[in-house]
Amino acid sequence: MSKYLVIVESPAKAKTIEKFLGKNYTVLASVGHIRDLPKSKMGINIEENFEPAYINIRGKGPVIKELKKYAKKAEKVFLATDPDREGEAIAWHLAFILGIDLGDKVRVTFNEITKATVKEAIKHPTTINTDLVDAQQARRVLDRLVGYSISPLLWRKVRKGLSAGRVQSVATKMICDRENEINAFEKEEYWSLDFNFQNSEKKSFKASYVGYNGTKADFKVEADVNTVMEQLNKGDYIVKNIQTKEKARKPQACFTTSRLQQEASNKLGFSTKKTMMVAQQLYEGIKLPRVGSVGLITYMRTDSTRISETAKEAVNEFVKENFGEVYLGAELKTKKAKNAQDAHEAIRATDVLRTPESIEGHLTKDQFKLYKLIWERFVSSLMAPAKFEALTVDIDNQDHLIRSTGSKQVFDGFLKVYSFGTSNDKILPGLDEGENLLLEKMIPEQHFTQPPARYTEATLVREMEEKGIGRPSTYAPTISTVISRGYVGREKKHLYPTELGGIINEIMENYFARIIEINFTADMEQHFDEIEVGDMPWKSIIKEFYGPFETLIEKAEGDIEKVDLTEPTDIPCELCGNMMNIKHGRFGKFLACSNYPECKNTKPILNKIGVTCPECNKGDIVERKTKKFKTFYGCSEFPECNFMSWHKPVEKKCPTCSKTMIEYKTKKKHEYRCTDKECGYSEEISEN
Repeated sequence: MSKYLVIVESPAKAKTIEKFLGKNYTVLASVGHIRDLPKSKMGINIEENFEPAYINIRGKGPVIKELKKYAKKAEKVFLATDPDREGEAIAWHLAFILGIDLGDKVRVTFNEITKATVKEAIKHPTTINTDLVDAQQARRVLDRLVGYSISPLLWRKVRKGLSAGRVQSVATKMICDRENEINAFEKEEYWSLDFNFQNSEKKSFKASYVGYNGTKADFKVEADVNTVMEQLNKGDYIVKNIQTKEKARKPQACFTTSRLQQEASNKLGFSTKKTMMVAQQLYEGIKLPRVGSVGLITYMRTDSTRISETAKEAVNEFVKENFGEVYLGAELKTKKAKNAQDAHEAIRATDVLRTPESIEGHLTKDQFKLYKLIWERFVSSLMAPAKFEALTVDIDNQDHLIRSTGSKQVFDGFLKVYSFGTSNDKILPGLDEGENLLLEKMIPEQHFTQPPARYTEATLVREMEEKGIGRPSTYAPTISTVISRGYVGREKKHLYPTELGGIINEIMENYFARIIEINFTADMEQHFDEIEVGDMPWKSIIKEFYGPFETLIEKAEGDIEKVDLTEPTDIPCELCGNMMNIKHGRFGKFLACSNYPECKNTKPILNKIGVTCPECNKGDIVERKTKKFKTFYGCSEFPECNFMSWHKPVEKKCPTCSKTMIEYKTKKKHEYRCTDKECGYSEEISEN
């Protein structure tokens, strides 16, 4: 039996750390929380000053038994759970289970899982930070009071299985509010006027109309553009002014959790949940040759952009050696976000010498993509700005101003490393002031103002962060929850409220407006932060909240009328002849026999897209959803016909083999493709 016991949260982390510490240490995993509030009831003694009634989590008996066995024989126990509120709370619960005094120095934290960091942390244990634990308890108890008070109300008034939560309801409201903005939007017409010119050397370039006599143009209708075009036809186009400026583009700061989630969504197409899952793997340890299992990135739940001095020095040395001193940059001065916690560093690679390409063979495809993103952002954040030569050409025609702009990268700087950045070069041909230009073409174009875009996971996370809703650890689970509950759907990355989500949001707005108010949620986060630094007792926050909340619950119980989500149809049940009803389930609407419970017949509602199945030629192609709400297309005759496509089939036949075509759309391509892979025919779809 080893002299020392170290307890961490995950088995993967346990394996990595045990190799670092050697034979005197046994490292075991608690596998997350071991104590929590009971699932079957509220679990909070409201009369006894909101005392939580924690119980051992069902199924954790064998884990607890093993931990007690090793702890009893160990000279010293170290609690090395994650370095955040949740990790501190797990350590606190472990101390309770194992009978460890809260005054004992048993708490060990590290921001990265490398041999040197772990060994150093073990030498300097501290006591459990009870202020951090109290901040976690405050959040847990508040969320339990909200969820376990409102959810049963929704079960009684709408249907079973529904839930409401303090942060998830705010996220749902944000998505509903955006949808209302889109629906209320009234588009307005406007026009632009562009030009194709040639210089004296017959080289073409583009320009755009700016305005007349110092007044900026505002073309509302076609007649406005036509008037200007008539005036321009009477004059000459002369280069009036050429201005050249050197512009610098600074690198972006090292990743915080929300910035990583946004960038991974935009650049890699990862969901927030996937990003955090892959980041966890990189943090806990990847097996590499010669060194064994080692953490590749620092802790992935942080809202700090700080980088340690040691890491900075290592990057500077790496950049100097690989690219030269000219690529070294001054440290970025970043503005600390409102309510940002600075306990951890930014998310960075633990060793700059471990380049993505050097370890690609030991990572999965997704691990490599995310590690490459993190490593490049880390290194580039300390590099020199990229420099561009920006050219502005003003063209005059009888006091009408036309302008062309271009830029040319003159020094790549941080873009040498950050392959996810762009330089957007637009080179103009050689021009001289006073030069007469040849007009090739005037291009008037009609436009319409666009409504605000639906949120994507990335833009929702950004908005939540800006408004102070949630923390790095809550963004991903919040979005996963509203999607899995069926309140929010996802279509080509964009989030929209479902009918059920709209109903729940309406109830919340009418009866619990205070709870889903954005300022209220942000204020609560501020209170949790105050508890964390010892400025406020946690139960006082709960007490202040609960009085008015209890009144809201009592009023809602009496005022909310039962919502009937059942819709009658004229579709007969094939089993008993009674009519089918439309009902709402977790995965959307479905048909159920009105003679329930005598007849339990149910069937899906088929969303036909007007295309016959190319495989069996008798079924209809219908739009379906996976359990993760991803859209796909299948045959209505399933399971007799197994046709399935992630891309939408269209009523268009392949000119080569006459098979059905699909619409294939990615960032780079938009085309029709034949469903017969052996045929391989495709044709580009014009965006017009």
